[in-house]
Amino acid sequence: MRIGFPHFGNVYIALKAVARRLESPGDVLITPPPMTQHTLDLGVKYSPAEACLPYKLTLGSLIEACELGADVLIQARGTGICRLGYYAKGQEQMLRDLNYAAHFLTVDISHHKFIGIMRLMRDVTHNRTWHEIISSFFFAIGKLSALDRIEKVVHKIRAVELEKGTASRIYRKAITSIDEATKSKEVKELTKEYIEKLNRVPKDITAEPLKVGIVGEIYVVIEPFANMDIEIELGKLGIEVERTLTISRWVKYSLFLNYLGLDEWRKVHKLAHAYLDHDIGGDGWESVGEKVLYARNGFDGIIHLAPFTCMPEIVAENIMPSTKEDIPVLAVTCDEQQSKQGMLTRLEAFTDLIGFRRRRGEHGRRV
Repeated sequence: MRIGFPHFGNVYIALKAVARRLESPGDVLITPPPMTQHTLDLGVKYSPAEACLPYKLTLGSLIEACELGADVLIQARGTGICRLGYYAKGQEQMLRDLNYAAHFLTVDISHHKFIGIMRLMRDVTHNRTWHEIISSFFFAIGKLSALDRIEKVVHKIRAVELEKGTASRIYRKAITSIDEATKSKEVKELTKEYIEKLNRVPKDITAEPLKVGIVGEIYVVIEPFANMDIEIELGKLGIEVERTLTISRWVKYSLFLNYLGLDEWRKVHKLAHAYLDHDIGGDGWESVGEKVLYARNGFDGIIHLAPFTCMPEIVAENIMPSTKEDIPVLAVTCDEQQSKQGMLTRLEAFTDLIGFRRRRGEHGRRV
C-alpha cells in the first residue's frame, strides 16, 4: 500500500512520524512535494473555476501524490464547515476521470474527529494495537506542537534580527531535525535547543516592531505557498506577527476539548458576539472575534487572509468594518490570479499606514 495525502503546512511531519512507527512491510508513505506553481497549475486545470484556492491546491497535491505512485489517498471531509465537505467527493471523481485508480479514504473532522482519525489509522496500518496507534498519534502531535512553539519565536525574531533571513534559516533546520527525531525526549531537547539558537540571533535592541495579527481561513493562513510567505515578508518589513491559528491548537481543542463539551474558541466567540452570534461555517466566526481580541491587546493592525469565493470569510470581511474597535484591517484575497509583487506593494502601504498611526498614538489601545 502506497499512501498519499495533500500537502498542508507541516502536517506531513506528523504523518511521517506515524508511518515510521506503524508501517508494515511493503507499506510506503508518499509524501507529496512542497507546494509549487506546478501544483497550483494542476489544481486550476482540473478544478471548477469557482472552486476556492484550498480546493485547487489540495487537488493538485493529490495528483502529484498519484504521479509518485500513491494507490491510497487520504482527504478530510465534514459537514457544515464551508465547502470542505465537497472536497473529497469532487476530487475523487476528478482523479477517476484522469484515470488514477487510487482508493480514497476520508476522515470526518466535523463529527467523529479523534475517533474517526484513530479508526482510519487502524485501517491503514493493518489493525495494529490501539496502544501502538494512540502512542504514535501523540508522538506525531508532539512534533507539530514543538514546531509551532519554535515558529512563534521565529515570528518575534524576524522583526528585529540584524541579518534578515537568519531566523528563517534556523527554523528550516529545526523542521528537518524534528522530522528526523525518533523519540519524544529528543523532540523536547531539540525544541529547547532551537529556541535558544533563535534567542541568540543578533537583534536591533532599539527596535519597537509593529505588531500585526493574522486571521482568516485555516488553509491559507497556515500553508505558506497559499499566502505567498506573507509572514516572512512581514518580518522583512520589521513587523512582528502573531497567529493563534495553528495545527497543534486545532488538534488540542477540536479533537479533545470538544469531547468534554468545551468550546475551543469560547473567548473569541464571546468577543465576536456583539457582531456575530453564531457559527457561519469555516473560520469566519473566529476571524471576527480575533479582530476584537487583537485590538484589545494593543496590536497595530490585522491581516485577514481568505480564499476567493470563501463565503464564511466574505461574511467576516463585511462585518469587520462595522465593529467599534479602531484597528486597521488589510483583507488579502488568495487565489491563482494574485501576484506576489502586488501583495508586497499592499503590505508596504499597510506598514506605512499602521506606522503612521502608531506615531500619532492611534494604534490599538489596551482595554
